[in-house]
Amino acid sequence: MVKSIYVGNLPFTATESEIRGLFEQYGTVLSAKVITDRETGRSRGFGFVEMEDGEALEAIEATNGKDMGGRPLKVNEARPRAPRQPKRW
Repeated sequence: MVKSIYVGNLPFTATESEIRGLFEQYGTVLSAKVITDRETGRSRGFGFVEMEDGEALEAIEATNGKDMGGRPLKVNEARPRAPRQPKRW
């Protein structure tokens, strides 16, 4: 089963390949994504990694609090996104 991992407090210069490299130490990374601002294209300081279930748990434990670019990473299992309320004009 695939598990999605939230990776927060990323340096704004972090790339998807750097995140992939960090997590590949703990197993096969199925995908790695840095979330960017739609208008500016700049990193929003967080991303997501997908790994197999057992490997993901090990990776979360090993990388949570780990320093990347002078910032301690906040790593945990990603939670489903809450539904958005429709905008009322």
